[in-house]
This record gives sequence, C-alpha cells and structure tokens, in this order.
Amino acid sequence: MVEFRWVTPGRTLLIVTTPGRGRATDAALFLLAIALTTLGVIDNLDHHPAPVPFAVDAVLGALSCLGVWLRRSRPVGFAVVTVAASVYSMSAAGVALIALFTVAAHRPVKVVGPIVAGAVLVPFVTPLVRPDVPVPAWWQFLLGFACVAAVLAWGLFVKARRESLRERSRRVESERELHLAQVRQSERDQIAREMHDVLAHRLSLLSLHAGALELRPDAAPEEVARAAGVIRDSAHRALEELREVIGMLRTDRSPEVPELPQPSLADLSDLVDQSRRAGMRVLFDCQVGEPPAAIGRGAYRIVQEGLTNARKHGRDGEVSVAVGGAAGEGLTVEVRNPAGGVAGIPGGGRGLIGLAERAGLAGGRLEYGPTAAGEFRLRAWLPWPR
Repeated sequence: MVEFRWVTPGRTLLIVTTPGRGRATDAALFLLAIALTTLGVIDNLDHHPAPVPFAVDAVLGALSCLGVWLRRSRPVGFAVVTVAASVYSMSAAGVALIALFTVAAHRPVKVVGPIVAGAVLVPFVTPLVRPDVPVPAWWQFLLGFACVAAVLAWGLFVKARRESLRERSRRVESERELHLAQVRQSERDQIAREMHDVLAHRLSLLSLHAGALELRPDAAPEEVARAAGVIRDSAHRALEELREVIGMLRTDRSPEVPELPQPSLADLSDLVDQSRRAGMRVLFDCQVGEPPAAIGRGAYRIVQEGLTNARKHGRDGEVSVAVGGAAGEGLTVEVRNPAGGVAGIPGGGRGLIGLAERAGLAGGRLEYGPTAAGEFRLRAWLPWPR
C-alpha cells in the first residue's frame, strides 16, 4: 500500500510504501472469511442436510477461505472459483463477497461485470443443484443483491482512491522534475553570466594589447615586453577563471575540493590597475566600506563589465568609476566613458542584459545609455541592509 504524508515546513509531500499493512489486511480478511464460513456452516446445519452434501459444502467453504491468500496475485481466478463454489456451498457465500470486493478493487469494470452478473445469478441457480436447500424468500433475494451491490461499490471506491493516489504521486514526481529542471536552468544561466563577465573582461584586455602591438611594430623592446607580459598574465588568468567556471558544471566534482574565492569590493583596486596597465586612463573613486559578500560581488561584476565596454566602445581610453553608499542606503556604482569610439571588439549587449538580471535578482536596478554630455553611463543601485 501507499501513504501520502505532508511534512512541514513547506508542506512537502512524502510517498511512503507500507507493505506490512497489506499483509495485515490479508490476515484480517482471512479471519473474516473463516467467521463467515463458520456462520454458513451453522446455517446449513439448521436445514438438516444429508451428510455428503453437508461435507462437500463445508470442504468448499474451507478451501474458499484458503483462497483469500491468493486474492492479490490472482484476483480474477479467486473470484471466479469462489462464486462458482457458492452455487453449491452455502458456507462459501461470504468468501464470494470478499472475492467480489477484491476483483472490483484491482481489475477494470469490463472484467468485474461478468463476475458480478454470475454472483447475482447464484441464488437462482443454487436450488437447481441443491434440491435439499429451500428456495429463499423474496426478502432474502433482495438482501443478497444489496450485499453484492454494497461490496461492489466499496471495491470501486477503493480502486478510485488508489488511482487518485497514484495520479497524485505521478503529479508530485512531475512537479519535482520540473522544479529540478528549473533549478538546473537557473544554475546554467548563472554560470553563463559568470563566464561572460570573466572572459569578456580578459579577452578585451588581450585584444587591446594585441592591437597596440599591431599598430606599433616599431615600439621599444621594453614596451613590447611589458605588453607581452600583460597578454600572458591576462591569458593565464582567463584560463584559470574558465577552469573554475567549467568546474561548476562537472557533476563528479568532489565536495572536498574548495571553490576559489569570489571577487569582492576589495578587489576593485586590482581590477582598475589591470585596466590602467592596459593603457586606459581610469579615474577611480571608492568611498565605501565592505558590504555583504553578495553585494560586493555584484558591484565588482558591474565595474568589470563597465570597463570591458569602455575598452570595446569607448573613445580615447578614458573612463571614470565611482562607488559609494552605506548600510541602509544601498550601494551605488557608476561607470562613465566618452561615447562615439570605433568598436574594435565585437559585442552583442548580452553583458548589460546579464547585469540587469543580476541587479534585479539582488533587488536592485540598473540603468545604462548615452547622456546629453556625450558620455555612456552605466549606473546601478544595489540594496545594502543595515
């Protein structure tokens, strides 16, 4: 049998199988069959039957009781045999009702119908094979029909309830699979945003320095060596960060392997220094303490994307970065750069869309676009609780 239990919190539905209860039900029905058979034997004695019919009647009743243990594995055969036995054996009539209940609870209606029809005909056929048994009165016919109808209705109710529980189980399993799929998709989206934020920044640095070496083939050896060093360092960091992001996708990742630390607001100075070493003129103003880790990481990614876009689409390599705020007021991040430059690195605007999603998930907001002063402004506000 199957039980459904709601467990708090969150009203989680647990599906618990209880095979022991099925065995207990079989034992209870076996005892009930013995009791009904005993009553049938006593009632048969009241009619003073001949010894042979009485003995056959009692044996068929006893065998019908033993058939109760086969009701789960062979419900149709059990019902057919006991109904047929009840034509001759008055003591098997009670077990026949148990068989009707079993087949109604476990088999479709097209199988149950003929068996029920046979059970209804039993009172009319019995006087033909047992002349020693008196013909029942009309009220006894009605009582027998009522018993068959009640047992049939009970079995169909149990069957409908079981099918309802199974359907609920399938629905719960389907909802669980859907929830897992949504969680996996959310994780993939988060990994995609992280991959874009990391690689776009590193690759834009590589493209900027490679372009500088291409435009100045006669540069001094010291400048070429410095640019090559930055390219090597950026490529190395890009590979490390790419390995970290791809490692998040592995299902066989050991829980004992610690994850690399995520960037925070304290890492902004190093991020700005990387852009300055790449030749950008960055005005950096950060007048804020250390916010919660999630807020600091979001601010870092916003500044990173702003610097990446400034390298891609800005003019003259100028950019200003301002970070301010306090607990209870929120954290404000603003990146400005002159607009109108020629784009040397392809981009589809997915980074800004990802930043807007990141800010929205954190409960903040993001604005970006050209200003009247001819600049491109990226501005974000992130909540900072007290």
